[in-house]
Amino acid sequence: MSKQAPDLTAALCCAPLTQRRVPTGTAAALAPAFKALGDPVRLQLLSMIASAEGDEICVCDLTPAFDLTGPTISHHLRVLREAGLVDAERRGTWVWYRARSSTLRQLAALLAS
Repeated sequence: MSKQAPDLTAALCCAPLTQRRVPTGTAAALAPAFKALGDPVRLQLLSMIASAEGDEICVCDLTPAFDLTGPTISHHLRVLREAGLVDAERRGTWVWYRARSSTLRQLAALLAS
């Protein structure tokens, strides 16, 4: 059974943390994304995906950048998908990833001071 990415539409507009308390619903929606980014490998993967030319990158270009096995990279990418940070599309034998810019904007807006 695969997990669905959280629905972040309730957290479209967030005042920065320094201006007011984060509403319970917004906190619940965004917490999985922050938790996923708590791992250095996932943070690096998201950085690579978000900065990819053409807005997407093949897993075949991500894996060689790490001294980890393919299954371990796949696990980290699955966590990013389930947290709603990236989208994936299978093309033949490869999977292509792209960052969910709306989610990244929400996280940035929440942290902006």
